[in-house]
Amino acid sequence: MEDFINNLKREFTQGSILNKLIYINVGIFILFSTLEVLSFLFQFNINTLINKFYLPANFNSIGQQPWSFISYMFLHSGFLHLIFNMIWLHFGGKLFLQYLNQKQLLSTYLLGGFAGGILFIISYNFMPVFQLLTSKAVAVGSSASVFAIMIAAATYSPNHAIRFPFIGFIKLKHIAIIMITLDILSIPKGNAGGNIAHIGGAIFGYFYIKQIQRGNDLSINFYYLLKKIIYTFKTKRERDPIKKRAKSDYQFNSEKADKQKEIDKILEKISISGYDSLSKAEKACLFSGSKK
Repeated sequence: MEDFINNLKREFTQGSILNKLIYINVGIFILFSTLEVLSFLFQFNINTLINKFYLPANFNSIGQQPWSFISYMFLHSGFLHLIFNMIWLHFGGKLFLQYLNQKQLLSTYLLGGFAGGILFIISYNFMPVFQLLTSKAVAVGSSASVFAIMIAAATYSPNHAIRFPFIGFIKLKHIAIIMITLDILSIPKGNAGGNIAHIGGAIFGYFYIKQIQRGNDLSINFYYLLKKIIYTFKTKRERDPIKKRAKSDYQFNSEKADKQKEIDKILEKISISGYDSLSKAEKACLFSGSKK
């Protein structure tokens, strides 16, 4: 058991952002499922606590639990809900990382989930059909984040074809159209809040890639803001750069591969549009890479 736990720790610390997101989702599901079992055995109500991590549609409730904008996208209502989302996260994440880097993946996951939550709240507060449900409606699940990643990959490389058994090759743009269409048509079918959140995530994924293609990467400032927030919670010893542990070979090679992807994309852009089409950030990245 100790070896198993150590292996999990090593996999988590040295794994990619994609693997870490999956591990966090699974770990949180196991934790909350265990709490539900204990609440059943010892007859105490755990639902009040769990509900604090779901994203409510009601404005007053949101003000009392603002962290739920983040927590809701790591929680799931059941095992099948978790498995389905993790399969799509793994599938979409792998496609995403063929063209973009891990920092962009993390930013798309979090900001896509946030966008899905915002659209969910707006819909339940301003659309007449939902007004009687607003006080009790909650959003839960990573689906909006997963949609953001899938649509981002499809927007970046719409003609990338995936082979499906018994069907053949389907282009990413067609998969994206099918996903969004099914969600829109499913709004009246019983999971309106979830479907609306999916659409919010998809909208973010599309516009995020369009901004990148214009030379404006929204994830850069967000990622550094995230690092600053994490930094504030670290102890003084953890903040000390002198005592920072050396990177593992996996981490070093992963960061090197991400950097090379960025440089390759910049060089491709130069070959198509010329050097003057680069943004300041892209020129700085190319200059930095040329010095190494």
